[in-house]
Amino acid sequence: MSPDTIIEKLSAIYGEFEQTPRYDALDELIFTVLTQHTSDLNAERAFVQLREKIPTWEEVMVADQQLIADAIFHGGMSNQKSKRIKDILATILERHGELEIEFLRNYELEDARKWLVELPGVGPKTAAVVMAFALGMPAFPVDTHIHRVSKRLGLIEEKTTADAAHEIMERQVRPELRFQLHMQMITHGRQICKARRPLCGECPLSADCPSSTV
Repeated sequence: MSPDTIIEKLSAIYGEFEQTPRYDALDELIFTVLTQHTSDLNAERAFVQLREKIPTWEEVMVADQQLIADAIFHGGMSNQKSKRIKDILATILERHGELEIEFLRNYELEDARKWLVELPGVGPKTAAVVMAFALGMPAFPVDTHIHRVSKRLGLIEEKTTADAAHEIMERQVRPELRFQLHMQMITHGRQICKARRPLCGECPLSADCPSSTV
């Protein structure tokens, strides 16, 4: 099944999604770090509390790690994430001279990705989220839902890791379709193509899906 067909069928039930930034790039980066191994809801709560307790990234960078950990407690793994956030901010300042990463908009996709994944604790997914959601770049983030749906649709092999899936999916999908397909697939994974009990009888892709139980 082609990406174009998937978008056509899924957009009929989910509509089209607009690619507008929710945060600036540095905020998006820190927020995405907070989403690691937890829900977006918990991450949002942790992010809001962090900004309320320590309003600027300059202050976060020099703050006591325990103070940061206390602020982001509801996001889980607060000790690890607080250190990671401090390390990321310090590295950005050292490499760029300012605590901002909007300059990456002017980079080619692969150059921006390389710059981001060289930050402490930043992998392909975090980098792709920042590029797609904050910088408006044609990256294709692969989260647990998209990883599952991609395997079920046969877009990637069963043994393909989520990290490896980023490159594979970007090769298959034209740049102008990547954000739309990402949003359609993640929504589909949450609502119909669920992990334990996929609702194949309600799926508009079931007729051509190799994993369909219908």
